[in-house]
Amino acid sequence: MRYIRYAFLAAIGAVLIVVALANRGAVTLTLLPEPLADLVGLNHSITLPLFGVILGGIVVGLLIGFVWEWLREHKHRANAAAKQRQVHDLERKLKREQRKAVESGQQDEVLALLEQKS
Repeated sequence: MRYIRYAFLAAIGAVLIVVALANRGAVTLTLLPEPLADLVGLNHSITLPLFGVILGGIVVGLLIGFVWEWLREHKHRANAAAKQRQVHDLERKLKREQRKAVESGQQDEVLALLEQKS
């Protein structure tokens, strides 16, 4: 299975290299359209190779997707943390009740020791 993953990653890498070599032409990216940039006064532009724009767009899209999914799953993580706290509290209460039962003599001491070990 590991070799299949490496082969898949190598194929993706080869495709990215071929796309980069085929799209080496320079393109100019501007922050705003010219009429709006003149009106606002923000006339920023940058010249990059086309493959940089393509790969940068893919990376930015992945990052936005990861952040969106992380924010969307917040309720599930919070629910899991609440359940984990509840389990911890219940385990503490159980141990406290077991100690009380042993101290009051309601439970055999041998059975109490066996329950504490498990």
